[in-house]
Amino acid sequence: MTTDPDPVALVALRDQPLSVDEVLDAVRHPSCGGIALFVGVVRDHDHGAAVTSLDYEAHPSALDTLNRVCAEVLGRSQARRVAAVHRTGSLAIGDLAVVVAASAPHRGQAFDACRDLIDTLKAQTPIWKHQSLQDGSTEWVGLP
Repeated sequence: MTTDPDPVALVALRDQPLSVDEVLDAVRHPSCGGIALFVGVVRDHDHGAAVTSLDYEAHPSALDTLNRVCAEVLGRSQARRVAAVHRTGSLAIGDLAVVVAASAPHRGQAFDACRDLIDTLKAQTPIWKHQSLQDGSTEWVGLP
C-alpha cells in the first residue's frame, strides 16, 4: 500500500480520443523506476469476423467501478500509482479504446500491476462494445 496522496492518478471515461502521454505522465513518481502501460486499440477483426467499427457504452456506475478497480489493484500490488482511461462512443479501426498504466519501484511490479489493472477492468467494469461487422450484422460484446 502506498502513502502517495494521489495513488489513483487518473480515472476517466471519455468520448474523445485518448492520450497515451496523459496517462503516462499521470503515473510518474520519483520513487518509481518502472512504468508499465497497456494500450487497447480497435482491431479490424474479432472471432474470425471482419469488424468495420464499434461503439462503447458505459453503465452509469462504470466510473465508480473503475475507481474501485484501481484502488483494489493498488491494495494488492507494489504499484505506487495507477491510471485508467476508457473510450465511449463511436470508434474506428485503429482508435485507442483503453489506456492503463501502473508505476512501481521495479519493472516487474509495474508489469504485474498493469496486467492486473487491465484484466480486472475488463472483468468488472460495466462497459460494453457494439461491433459493426463487414457482412452488415452487429453484435454486442461483454454484456452481462
